[in-house]
Amino acid sequence: MTPPGVVLDTLTTDDADRCAELEAILFPGDDPWSARAFREELRAGHLYLAARTSGEHADGGVLVGYGGVALLPGRLGQSAEAEIHTIGVDPAHQGRGTGRALLDGLLAAADGIRATTYLEVRTDNEAALRLYRAAGFEVLGTRRRYYASGADAYTMRRPAVHDPR
Repeated sequence: MTPPGVVLDTLTTDDADRCAELEAILFPGDDPWSARAFREELRAGHLYLAARTSGEHADGGVLVGYGGVALLPGRLGQSAEAEIHTIGVDPAHQGRGTGRALLDGLLAAADGIRATTYLEVRTDNEAALRLYRAAGFEVLGTRRRYYASGADAYTMRRPAVHDPR
């Protein structure tokens, strides 16, 4: 469920500068994505969602969160897979359900192709770990020094949902 005052829609290349600004705030020292990186992800055809303040507020339409997933449909007997690339929420909007709404939107797309979904998350990011565990993700292993800062990451997996209804 999207929190009050926030709407989800499709991320566009016009959002790339704001995404890069949020990345620098959210992930300093961990090689935050540039505006160019977001544009490249969108051009590659990956699904990216935007969380924006609703038009009812003075700051209506401001991008306060984003999330992206790569969807790989199954072929010739192979199972479909999805990989969550990123989720970020403006610190002023955290703790209100925006991250959960973005994750739910990305997972709905993965469930639509019955994909097993993977992601990496810093081992010390307790809020994200709670969110992912609540959504059915389990830790598969640890990637040592995965981030530019030297921080470790967990690789997590959520099994495919075979009946998304």
